[in-house]
Amino acid sequence: MDASIARIEREFMLIGRHQTAISRHPDGIHRSAITLLACLDAGGPMSIAELAAALGLDASTLNRQTSSLCRTGLAERIPDPDGGIARKFRITAEGTRRLRQEREANRRILGRLLNEWDADDLAALAELLERLNTEIEAHSGRPWPRT
Repeated sequence: MDASIARIEREFMLIGRHQTAISRHPDGIHRSAITLLACLDAGGPMSIAELAAALGLDASTLNRQTSSLCRTGLAERIPDPDGGIARKFRITAEGTRRLRQEREANRRILGRLLNEWDADDLAALAELLERLNTEIEAHSGRPWPRT
């Protein structure tokens, strides 16, 4: 088991390295913005506190990131739809369009990289990655808002 854990750790490190290279598109959105937009897209309007809980980031980081998204028109600040005091952030139509564009570009790259894998191997990889992410989320107490 220790050897397998060591291999998994190494592959995680390499995936992080490769993902950074993959997500560098000309005119692309920074990877942290993609994650934040994806959270708003899946979870609906959220306050800074809700985003902090969902993403495991501190409020100052999220204040900077949400301000940037609002300045670029990818998100907007709105009154709480449920009548609460805290204002919330929601993804704009432009943010949704750009998020879809970025994710589709990532899918095309993954499709090219995995084009020789058979359907069973792709399904197995997807299943294991989802299982791993779900386990990580359970341990962290921060489930990702899946739709």
